[in-house]
Amino acid sequence: MRRRTELVTAALLLTSLASCNLLTPLIFVGDHRKKIHPEFDKLAGKRVAILVWTEPATQFDYPHTRLELATYVSDKLSAEMTQRKLDTDVVDSRDVADFIQRNPDALEDPYAVGKKFDADYVIFIEVLRFQMRDPGQPQFLRGTVEAAISVHDIDADPDQLKRYELLPVTCLFPEGPPILMTRTNAPMVRQTTYHKFAEEVARKFYEHTVEL
Repeated sequence: MRRRTELVTAALLLTSLASCNLLTPLIFVGDHRKKIHPEFDKLAGKRVAILVWTEPATQFDYPHTRLELATYVSDKLSAEMTQRKLDTDVVDSRDVADFIQRNPDALEDPYAVGKKFDADYVIFIEVLRFQMRDPGQPQFLRGTVEAAISVHDIDADPDQLKRYELLPVTCLFPEGPPILMTRTNAPMVRQTTYHKFAEEVARKFYEHTVEL
């Protein structure tokens, strides 16, 4: 009888331990996501223009960089704000590019762009570094975009803040080893870099979550 009791006790103990092991992940595995509030939350119901500045050397090597970056950011921002029903009207980046072509001085004048398109805010993206090749190994690809981001309140009263400085953005693709330069890899790296950069810029203006 005693032996039988010991066996039953042992069985119950093993069952208990097994149950604890099964429950342990439920205790320690939670929602590994963090909610991030927007750096700038005033775009709801507003009209917004995107203005991208690059150095002349960048524009010489990549003539369409300003338009391409502005288009990626505009499309991403518009899509995310629409999904959240925030009713933000983003000016077509092609219209901004046409205006800059006719008025080159406006490239560094967010207020001129804002007034032209009757925008409430202009998001000014100053690209400080733009590379698609690895600096030390030009036969390899590594997309890099570093930019300062600011928001300009076009209709702010004289006693209000007109320029809001946001955290800079640094985008790198791939983050691991660089990719060999080929006819198919070059556009893939460039498009993916643009996509990641646009996402980093756009998410400054709406609440989102990130993996921990």
